[in-house]
Amino acid sequence: MFSFEKTQRIFDINGIKVGGQPGENPPVMISSMFHNKDKIVRDRKGNFDRERAKEIIRKQEELSKVTGIPGIVAMVANSPEEAKIYVDFFLETTDMPFGIDMWVAEQRAKATEYIAKIGVQHKFLYNSITPWDKDIKGQVARLKDLGIRHVVIQAFDDQDQTPAGRMKSLESILGQGADSFETMIVDTSVMNLPSTSFSLIANRLIKEKHGLPCGGAYSNGTHMWKEIKDIWGLEGFKAMDAVIQGMSSALWSDFNFCGPAVTAPRVFPAVASAHMLLSTFVYDETKTIFDNKNLPIRKYFSDFIGKLQQGGTRKKEK
Repeated sequence: MFSFEKTQRIFDINGIKVGGQPGENPPVMISSMFHNKDKIVRDRKGNFDRERAKEIIRKQEELSKVTGIPGIVAMVANSPEEAKIYVDFFLETTDMPFGIDMWVAEQRAKATEYIAKIGVQHKFLYNSITPWDKDIKGQVARLKDLGIRHVVIQAFDDQDQTPAGRMKSLESILGQGADSFETMIVDTSVMNLPSTSFSLIANRLIKEKHGLPCGGAYSNGTHMWKEIKDIWGLEGFKAMDAVIQGMSSALWSDFNFCGPAVTAPRVFPAVASAHMLLSTFVYDETKTIFDNKNLPIRKYFSDFIGKLQQGGTRKKEK
């Protein structure tokens, strides 16, 4: 259940490892900033609260350090000009890798040209090559010409929304040249909270067959369930969000588009806690806890690991 015969690929995005066997590397949290209704955004011309934005970034950096959960920030923009302002600010503020979240392909392409112009392709995660793109082969060729190294591939089939449909979608996109990048991570497309399970099952199927890092925007399933705040209240929503983010990150997920960066104080601890349970699930199945100093279980329960590996947690047979 938590170990694959297929060799699992591990990619490196500016020092952040993503992929591998379950429990081998902590899942990467990809948070968002400058999204719709983000309180730090003053307008869509690139005016924003820079000091508060720095505080949010610093908090995510701090949480990454103490939990072992690595972080990336995806910046939402409506135009290439707006994206340029955010990218320049981000590069001045932190060494974290980053992405640009733009739904319109033509606008995303222009913003990506700026990334190539300033030569930071090694820090940039392109999000994403999708099944709705009209010319995937052309898009791949253009990205290769720009020196883009790290890409997200979104897997989803409108006609077959099962896990198998996501697999078919991925294989179609890979067959159009998207398998040629230095890094390829697969977003298995969360549509709502209950269908998150389909994305998680798709993660397992894809890792079993292709060995590629998989994950999803698990925050889609939580933040789009808007009426639940009226039913459960804000604290109930926060609890639900933390549970879904943690549980999903532990089930065959190498990364997680985890929602607004301002929610990192609840998401990172939730994911770290879930990953500690994943580590002991893996140990029960494989008798291995990976030798990775960034694993949350190694950061917080190193003594327990020592006893476990020595058999000290088991009762001696009479």
